[in-house]
Amino acid sequence: METEKLYYEDSHKKRFQAKVLSCRRSPRGWEAVLDRTAFYPEGGGQPGDTGALAGVRVLDTHEREGEIVHLCQGPLPVGETVEGSLDWDRRFSLMQQHSGEHILSGLVHARFGWDNVGFHMGADMVTIDFSGPVTWQALMELEREANEKIWANLPFQITYPSPEELKSIPYRSKKELTGQVRIVTVPGVDVCACCGTHVERTGEIGLIKIFSCQKFHEGVRLELLCGGPAYTYLSGIQEQNRENSGLLSAKPLETAAAVRRLLDEQAALKLRAGQLEEQAFAQKAQALAGTGDALIFEPGLSPEGVRRLCAAVLETCGGVAAVFSGADGEGYKYAVGRENGDVRALVKALNETLSGRGGGKPFFAQGSVQAARAQIEAFWKGGRV
Repeated sequence: METEKLYYEDSHKKRFQAKVLSCRRSPRGWEAVLDRTAFYPEGGGQPGDTGALAGVRVLDTHEREGEIVHLCQGPLPVGETVEGSLDWDRRFSLMQQHSGEHILSGLVHARFGWDNVGFHMGADMVTIDFSGPVTWQALMELEREANEKIWANLPFQITYPSPEELKSIPYRSKKELTGQVRIVTVPGVDVCACCGTHVERTGEIGLIKIFSCQKFHEGVRLELLCGGPAYTYLSGIQEQNRENSGLLSAKPLETAAAVRRLLDEQAALKLRAGQLEEQAFAQKAQALAGTGDALIFEPGLSPEGVRRLCAAVLETCGGVAAVFSGADGEGYKYAVGRENGDVRALVKALNETLSGRGGGKPFFAQGSVQAARAQIEAFWKGGRV
């Protein structure tokens, strides 16, 4: 027999009583079927409800051939009446997300004609995929309009029109539907075929906030949150910006400008540091002119700095140039080269002897070794080829 779906009679029902019709063991736990339930099963992008039945945890809920199956941590007494309770905060949050999606999807469809072709309530964000492009500016306008519809506290109306009535209703749907169709209407905003749970009035959604928009196939994918999760996320952003405001000595609405100034200053400092580093490399290369093979330890260099110093020295020394930068216990980055020469055999022996890895062109190679300076110097003196 089909389970009586109490969540359609009253989406705000938190507790109920029902008779246990069956309960069987499964690989994931115990699967219980009741004669009636307020637990919503996974569907339409909305996760299944969790909660408790007779004090036993309900981990998930799904529908199978008209029956609502409750995945439980333990068995339930078949034939007995049990009390069920939803994890209400979680359910209400899901209802806020789902209801907010109706409003935004309805507004996008009305303005652009695009369809909602994907909807997912993730652990951190809700995503909606639309079938066509929408600019960020247009989304901000739609977000404002969506929140105005929330503040208007419009009703969510649920109807089950006959097949003949359905033909005259311009409702949204991802696929062609047969049988009894459940139509969810927000007056002046959206008309959609939907099997999910919703708030009673738009005011319960609280707010809608869009956080990102990126191209997805032929359309766009939005990240957004509604209600409680939106409030929590925005509170976290506000707290971070408050801390950044103090660190930057800038007003909260001026932190972005302060960061841009810091980035400009950093870019100027990096340019100046690069120029000074280039001068120092040139001086070191000139000091080693004509000395033949050269082993150099230079602290604090980036891999790019190691490469540039080695390239400068090998042009003047007349032999093999090897530059190492790092510290004992941490390892060393290296660059080895010889102008118009071949250092492949040397680099191979270096990697094998000093627990290194790296390579490059015949005349120039880069990598790293896990060895101490004394080991590198000993290799350079007696172990290289």
